[in-house]
This record gives sequence, C-alpha cells and structure tokens, in this order.
Amino acid sequence: MILFGCTLASTAFAADDRHFSAVIERAQQLAEETYQPPEESLPQALRNINYDTYRQIRFDPEHAYWQDESPFSLQLFHSGFIFQTPITLNVIENDSATPLPFLADNYSYDGNAAKLKEQDLTGSGHAGFRLHYPLNSDEYNDEFAVFLGASYFRIVGRGQAYGLSTRGLAIDTASPNGEEFPAFREFWMYKPDADADADADQFELLALMDSPSVSGAYRFILTPGDNTQVEIEAELFAREDIAKLGVAPLTSMFTYGEASRERPDDFRPQVHDSDGLLMHTGSDEWVWRPLSNPAQVRTSAFIDEAPHGFGLMQRERDFNHYLDTEAHYHRRPSQWVEPLSDWGPGHVELVEIPTPDETHDNIVAYWVADDTLDTGESRRLHYRTFTLNSQPEEHALGRAIRTRHGSAAGPGQTDSSASEQRQFIVDFQGGALADITADQPVELDISTQQGEALLPQATALPNGGWRASFRLPDSGQPSDVRLRLTLNGKPVSETWNYVWYPDE
Repeated sequence: MILFGCTLASTAFAADDRHFSAVIERAQQLAEETYQPPEESLPQALRNINYDTYRQIRFDPEHAYWQDESPFSLQLFHSGFIFQTPITLNVIENDSATPLPFLADNYSYDGNAAKLKEQDLTGSGHAGFRLHYPLNSDEYNDEFAVFLGASYFRIVGRGQAYGLSTRGLAIDTASPNGEEFPAFREFWMYKPDADADADADQFELLALMDSPSVSGAYRFILTPGDNTQVEIEAELFAREDIAKLGVAPLTSMFTYGEASRERPDDFRPQVHDSDGLLMHTGSDEWVWRPLSNPAQVRTSAFIDEAPHGFGLMQRERDFNHYLDTEAHYHRRPSQWVEPLSDWGPGHVELVEIPTPDETHDNIVAYWVADDTLDTGESRRLHYRTFTLNSQPEEHALGRAIRTRHGSAAGPGQTDSSASEQRQFIVDFQGGALADITADQPVELDISTQQGEALLPQATALPNGGWRASFRLPDSGQPSDVRLRLTLNGKPVSETWNYVWYPDE
C-alpha cells in the first residue's frame, strides 16, 4: 500500500533507536510500580489564574527555537489555568538528550498577567508545545501541530483550520465508572537537521505516557503538507485490567447539521467540526454514518476485523452551508486513521454526547480490539493518521452528500396515514456514479434492524447524482437503517447507515 509517497516498508521500529528503546524501558518500569500522580510543582501564582489572564501570556515568536536553522520551529505553552501539571521537554541533538528549561523571557505577560513578572515562576515548566513549518507559503512558518493537555494533539494541512483533536489513548470512554485520561508526561524532540535533505520535511519526537491503568512509550513522525500526516508507533504496558481500550481516538464537535430536527435560534445553517464517521472495513465495504447531537449519550459499535481505516470527516466544505466568518467550519479538516499492522477482530466505536453549543467536544471515535489488555500485558500499536479535504484515495464509490428527512404527508394530507410516517432522502454523487447514466438499472439495497422501510426507491437526479428515498412508519421505536445503491448486483455507492429516534 502506498500513501502520499510513503510505503509500509519505510515505517519505524524501536530497535532502530536507543532513545525510543529507553523510553519503552521506562514505561515498562512504571507499569510494574504503583501509580504515582505527578507532583504539584506549579508555583502558587499560576494555580488560580483565570482564562482571560492565561490568554494574556504569550510565547514570543522571536524566541522560537530552531527558526534560523531549519524549516521547523518550536514554540511553547505556559503552565497555568487548567494546565496545572507541567510536562518535561527534552531536545535530542548529536545523539544526546538535554532538558529544555522554562525561561520566563520567552513569554510576554500583558494586561492582568503583567503582575506575574514580579513572581518567582521557578518550577513552572511547560504545558505543551506547538510546531511550525512554512506550510502555506515560503515566507511564513505556520503552526501545523500542537500537543497540549493529557494525550491530546491536533494537526492541520495546507489551507486548513484547526478542528477535531487526536488523542494517544481513550480508556473507558462513556463507561458507567467514568473515563480515564492518560497523559503524556515527558517528551523528547529530535532537533531538526537542516542538512538532512531526505528528512527535511519530517519532524520526530518521543513521548512517555502514564495513567492509573497504563503506561506507554510513543514515537511520532510528523510530515506537514497538503495532508499533514503522523506515523505513530507505541508500546503499551497495562498496570491494571482495562475494560475498554480506545485506540487512535478522534475527538470532534457536532452541534447541528442538515439532518438535525432541532436547532438553536442561529443564523448559521450548520455548526460542526465533523459531519460523519467514515469506515473502510476489512471486507472492503465503505460505511458512512452521519453524526448527531443526541438527547442522551449514545454509543454505537461497528463490528469489524482487520479494518483498513476509519475517520471523522468534514464532508460539507461549502462556506454557504455555514456562513461563519470566524470559525471557518468549511476549512476544518477531515482526519483518517490507517492501521500499519493487523488490528484483528474488534469494532469501531462511536460516542455521541449531548451538547448545548459548539464550545464542547461531544463526538469520539476509536478502535476497540476484542483482545482486552489486562494487568501485566503489553501491546504494540502502529498506525498512521492524516488530514484530508476530501476522501481517502481508495474510496472510489458514490458518496452520500446529503441526508434529509421530514413528514411524509404532502400538502393537505395532515389527516392521512402518511402524516405518521417519516420521509428520508439520501443523495449520492461522484465516484462510480459519475459514469452511470439515468437510464441504467440502479437499484436500492436497503435493510432495517427494526420494522421495515416503506416505498424504497432509487432515482436519478438532474445533477448526475442519484437519490435513495424511503419512509419509516411511526413505530415508536428507534430504526437502524442501512442502504446502498447497486448496479447489476454490485455496489456503486458507499453504505449509508443511520439510526432514527422518533422521540427526538
């Protein structure tokens, strides 16, 4: 398999790097010990500052590390506000690792934060860091990656704006006993070498993860570009039994979209960082699930074996469907996860959480293997994740571009049986459908887990696309529907999957 000029043969292995081997050894040692929360080293002056004060602390770009030596440069985040546990940063240069100290002179303290300059900030450490690269032009180093908070990190490609987040791990997400958030405690960054032409477009770093249930060693190889990608290799060591280990978690926001039945009093037609979950199963099926903002927490499991990939996608990229000149939702990237090893049997899990507005991330998707990770066991992870503006190159089928529903009753039919039915239309376009004319015998393959779909049909559209339409009776129960378009018994579209809840 080839992706953006990289082959599976080019992937990294721990044996190649003594520094990564040392981090793996440290992670294994931690797992054999009782979990110790990080010490509270943050100066008192930083512990109680509010959001506004924290925003007035800024790293001075003129102090960015390596900016005169490499296309890559490094800027840091100050501790304080919600970032109460500083991390440790190290730089590997000439095969030696050296701590990167906290320097107050690297920051400007404005407004209410100016009083902090009079305080002893020794022990502040760093909350996180961001990486810059001439992504959009040769004249400016754009921020393309940020590591900040627990195991969270975000990436963007050329022309994209930050949206969804990635995490190192998700543990017991949406579980009755609560979620555990592993955290990267220490990082080692390889100082970029301007003379290394072969690797001039890559940045490598290592990380040590720890939490009550698991410790781990991570290696990240970041390649900024049109579709910024990160190759991730990790060794995990379980300190305790883990009921649900979420691998390659993606976290996003969906407040309302085209299929939302309820929406706030807002001039914007749609508000979301992602509008659907796309999966490429081990059986070579492409499945599309539109996202929702439910009335209560919902967890969906998509059973699979050796998946080819999954991702949270921002398929709608037309500004006219958002009208937001500040958030730029039309520029939020999609992000795909591609295993670089066999993940075996398991399922992609989608968690949708109610949210009143766009300030809360309420969507999580990740892989859960059937093989659990128990106390004393270890697991190796190897995968790639990358941003997209469209779809993975391998996706050659027609794609669902529109999902709408409403009352099936026509004008003047408020008292008819149709008023108790729900009408759905799903429009497909592109891919294999582009070469199919309206006179060809395209059929609708549809199934429901509960009840039946009424009046199913496939119809050619004037714009070259195809429409799938059907009705659901008012059964009072949720309806899980799957459908796709076929021609001569073969799929010509991805599989659209949707769960209708009549009470919402």
